[in-house]
Amino acid sequence: MGTAPRLPELQEPLGSAAGDAQGGVSGGLNRDRSWVWMVLVGPCQLGLFCGSFPREIQVLWSCAEQPLVCSRFIVAIGRNAAAFLSSFILDSVCWEVVGVVKLWNEWCRTSSTTNVLPTDSFCLFYRLISDPTVVLCQCSCYVAEDQQFQWLEKVFGSMQKKDLQVTILSTCPVADYKTQESTLTLVSPFLKALKTKEFQEQVCCPLLEQPNIVRDLPAAVLSYCQVWQIPAVLYQCYTDVIKLDTVTIEAFKPLLSSQLLKSLAKDASESTKILKKFLTTSETHNNIYI
Repeated sequence: MGTAPRLPELQEPLGSAAGDAQGGVSGGLNRDRSWVWMVLVGPCQLGLFCGSFPREIQVLWSCAEQPLVCSRFIVAIGRNAAAFLSSFILDSVCWEVVGVVKLWNEWCRTSSTTNVLPTDSFCLFYRLISDPTVVLCQCSCYVAEDQQFQWLEKVFGSMQKKDLQVTILSTCPVADYKTQESTLTLVSPFLKALKTKEFQEQVCCPLLEQPNIVRDLPAAVLSYCQVWQIPAVLYQCYTDVIKLDTVTIEAFKPLLSSQLLKSLAKDASESTKILKKFLTTSETHNNIYI
């Protein structure tokens, strides 16, 4: 986000994967709060969009080696989660852009550019220069239901799954949180975790209780990891703010003490400056002049 490193030349794919399967993924919780099932949902029925425009996803990589040898894959889904990585983890010195997702749907359109603003819709992949097996993904764009399976197959299909561990960050409206207590008494934002059976490390917040579920791309990634027996954990932030928000972004800060992110965190003072810059850029972009 913002001052992202420049991406080396990316070649457009010569072939078309027109025969790729399409579908959405959802899931549920077992009593031990692990992810236990997956449902594939039929493709989108919006013929106006599906019939007139291609909805195929393209994942363009700048690195020559395929599949990527990846030990840690961190996926931030949504603008606040992506801004958290930009503020507290990413910089142009230690990280390099290695990939980009191009897609179009009824809600957004992304391109191969890496010069993006916090308010843009984009999906970029970064690799830690000192340890190329650590890969981050910032996905602020909406991935439609009929595009989620493509995203999973093309992203994870480019990675070696052996010894891979996945961490997912996302946000969700606090109104979607199911509890016996009144949601009016909840202090938001707050974090909840959901993990696959193979994830054995300690989580950084309370586990998500039944009958709560997760949806969209976060559910798809977690379900994919469960099926492929990949250790994975989802940290979902329940918030009452839908735009870029300092409090929501900082709600992810407990994760910086985790074994996974502790070694990747930037200096706190630098992170604060970057966070203020992002929010200033966002407010300027959203101003309406009459």
